[in-house]
Amino acid sequence: MDNVTAINRKRLFTLAEARALLPLIRRITTRAVRDAEALRAQLHALGKRSPRYQQVEQEYNRVVNGWAVKMLKLGCEVKGLWLVDFDNGEGYYCWRYPEATVDYYHTHEGGFTAREKIN
Repeated sequence: MDNVTAINRKRLFTLAEARALLPLIRRITTRAVRDAEALRAQLHALGKRSPRYQQVEQEYNRVVNGWAVKMLKLGCEVKGLWLVDFDNGEGYYCWRYPEATVDYYHTHEGGFTAREKIN
């Protein structure tokens, strides 16, 4: 029962907890990236004047927003497209697709550009 993940709750993570959750986050994100890229290619091929453009654009937004909602339900914070932060109380562990693991940290005031490699 210790492996149950709370849903829809902001939480604090240890580095070990963030890394343990990453395989699930990577699966969800990989699927969303694949779907979003296919839709983006369709948008490019259609052109804005196409009658289907708005429908495909809405589907693209649904994929991206759906990914963000899933990350929030896992207790993570979404800081950009395919960019997830894990609050540790003093700052954030930071992960961006397609990184293999959670290897970066930044302060609450800093952002992605201020992140530093974890020793």
